[in-house]
Amino acid sequence: MFSFFSKLKERLDNFLNEKNFVTNFLTTIEENTGIKKRLLVIGTAAVTGLYLLFGYGASLICNLIGFVYPAYYSIKAIESPNKDDDTQWLTYWVVYGVFGMGEFFSDILLSWCPFYYLCKCLFLLWCMAPVPWNGSQVLYRRLVRPLFLKHQATLDNMVHDLSGKAITTAETLTREVLQTLVRNRTIYPADPAAKELPGPSNEPQID
Repeated sequence: MFSFFSKLKERLDNFLNEKNFVTNFLTTIEENTGIKKRLLVIGTAAVTGLYLLFGYGASLICNLIGFVYPAYYSIKAIESPNKDDDTQWLTYWVVYGVFGMGEFFSDILLSWCPFYYLCKCLFLLWCMAPVPWNGSQVLYRRLVRPLFLKHQATLDNMVHDLSGKAITTAETLTREVLQTLVRNRTIYPADPAAKELPGPSNEPQID
């Protein structure tokens, strides 16, 4: 547990030493108030936790926490030459997607729990924690990966069938649209004379 908090502290310090919009904003507040950036972050986290318990719109805050931070580090992982962090964040997004599917069916019942969004936020923080035993690694190895390997052949056939049907449907729709356009053009040919502007009459005028 001590190593977990020390790694969190190290990750927080590394983040605060970076140059980006958030750290620049925190630096401005620190210069104006004299409060250290680390204390500002800890205080914000405490207020966020209380808001998740009693505030309105806790679902949005929780989803932003589970998306913004991982998305930021996923982009950094893509841009870095090291591929280990790519695997780490791909694993997180797989678990996040599986959790989202399960939550879709249980959200109506669980959202009535007063601690639901706080527990959900802590779960997502566990899944993205910078430790080897974080939630995404544990759940992927013990739940997602065994199920996938067990049913991989069936899933491959389903994906192949669905992609083939999607391509066939798209080709059929495209062919029908083109045939309809050609048929309409044949039935209602364009009248070149209709596009000509009326000119002055050449007939003699009768006084």
